[in-house]
Amino acid sequence: MCGIFSYASNKQQGIGKVLKGLKDLEYRGYDSWGIAVKSGGTPSHKSSEAQGKIIFKKAVGKISDAREEDLAHLTGSSALGHTRWATHGGVSEKNTHPHFSADHSVAVVHNGIIENYQAEKDALVRKYGKKLFRSETDTEVIPHLIADFAAKGRSFEAACVAAARRLKGRFAFIALDGASGALFAARDGSPLVIGNGSPPSRKASAGQSAEWFAASDIPALLDYTKKIYFLENGEYALLPAAGQAKFLNFRSGKRVAKKAVAISWTKQSATKGGHPHFMLKEILDQKDSIPTTLAISKKEIAAAVRMLKSASKIFMTGCGTAGHMCMGGEYFFIEKAGHATPFVPASEFHKLAPFIDGKSVLITVTQSGETADLLEAIKEAKGRGAKILSLVNVRNSSVERESDLVLPINVGVEKAVASTKAATSQLALLILLAHALGGDEAAARRLFVRAVAGLREWLSPALLKKIEHAAKRFVAREHLYVIGKSLYFPVALEAALKIKEVSYIHAEGLASGELKHGTIALIEKGTPCMVFIANDAFKNDLLGSASELKARGAFLIGISPEKHPVFDEWIPVPDMKEASPLTHMIAAQIFAYYLSVQRGHNPDMPRNLAKSVTVK
Repeated sequence: MCGIFSYASNKQQGIGKVLKGLKDLEYRGYDSWGIAVKSGGTPSHKSSEAQGKIIFKKAVGKISDAREEDLAHLTGSSALGHTRWATHGGVSEKNTHPHFSADHSVAVVHNGIIENYQAEKDALVRKYGKKLFRSETDTEVIPHLIADFAAKGRSFEAACVAAARRLKGRFAFIALDGASGALFAARDGSPLVIGNGSPPSRKASAGQSAEWFAASDIPALLDYTKKIYFLENGEYALLPAAGQAKFLNFRSGKRVAKKAVAISWTKQSATKGGHPHFMLKEILDQKDSIPTTLAISKKEIAAAVRMLKSASKIFMTGCGTAGHMCMGGEYFFIEKAGHATPFVPASEFHKLAPFIDGKSVLITVTQSGETADLLEAIKEAKGRGAKILSLVNVRNSSVERESDLVLPINVGVEKAVASTKAATSQLALLILLAHALGGDEAAARRLFVRAVAGLREWLSPALLKKIEHAAKRFVAREHLYVIGKSLYFPVALEAALKIKEVSYIHAEGLASGELKHGTIALIEKGTPCMVFIANDAFKNDLLGSASELKARGAFLIGISPEKHPVFDEWIPVPDMKEASPLTHMIAAQIFAYYLSVQRGHNPDMPRNLAKSVTVK
């Protein structure tokens, strides 16, 4: 959700690097931003404050509008910044991070939720008075706790450790020491990665660089390093302005040996590539991302099949888009592998939990690998003895590290908040896995060779223009109904989700057979409806449902290999047999994209949403 970027050094570069890092994290979603720096001069701008040794700037709105020269009055070395997605307290400058100790000697940025913040806040108010707190956030207890422990004679590091031990919940926070410029970065549930900006020589230890970074996500670090250190739950890093970094467990106090992981992502993969938005670029990437995912080795698939065959029960879980891909995968596991594979959203995992035991495998599907509800489901399943098989895009993420086996989807950086290329690759990999579990992996690979060729021919500028034209018919509408059946029911749900996410039109996805059980009462003359039809056993059922909608005045947009008389608008898709849900879904993604743009919205950063949902 929120974005964190920080820089520890004695070089006078903190503001520029933190500003750029936060801009690289904009895709995570946010409503306000702030930057603080260890002072290296006297600020003169009226919108900043100087007390003690840390100066700062906060603002509501987009950091993309800020320029480095606008922050020239903030001079200093070590710095930290934050893009906030409001949880505790409204969207305002006073609630924007960083938050400070009373004397501004400590600044803190934080992701996650401090569950016991009210009790800690009450204790601090009793000790120091009501005026201590300036915001409505849970975050503000952290700098005040650090200052409280420091007042008892503890060092900055020791005070931060003591504060971290007091906190309950899922969190990641970074504290900046105004005296030394050191950063204390702690993680317990929310993601936090450390980067070494100037790799040491072969003979030097990994801690001898004078330039360190800590961020909530890897893409923000790509300009500076590809050597990443991952913090595990309960760990912290002390990053000095000069000298060696160290890693410890804040609960046990024991040193932790850390080894850098080399990241293969390129900066180019995290750019728009000449397209107006990341969402469109990532939709078009699917010509290459789907075959890249399906290039997974037979050895990796075989390992997953062995795990699944050893289980007496298989379950699936995911959130949002990944959950819809699980629903699609469930159909294939039943049909191709003959194995019931119940799915529930991770937030509702408690419904399945009583049936999970040591003979179970839980398949989890995720883009970010950091989703809080999914991690809770994994924790519950592992506690009951289950094995975890995960489909993950972000390597070395929390979900990967908690899993027994991982199948990577390998689509690269996905920066638009609404998932597109990750979604189709998740479903493609589930289809391949279901065939392999059923003993016919070769058939699935042949299917996808033909499907990818069809996809590349179909996904053309002419198609984009046609869908853009169709979307214009819906721009002024506020309600839209999307129907599908069998494999296309989860596609309908996903299409409705995409439309909601980026265009803010109320869209409802449902199984076509459920229309006459209530929703058809809402259909009147001109009501927009989208219908997914494939050349499968349910084609006539869908045409019948479409006719029922048409008879009541609905305006129908059909996504189908063939044009049918009942359609008012038609988006053609190739007949790719069992792989057809992929192109149907891509057509809906393009439709949602153009709806968003035509309604004047930014499809990359929809309001109130975040790329990685790291709070429950």
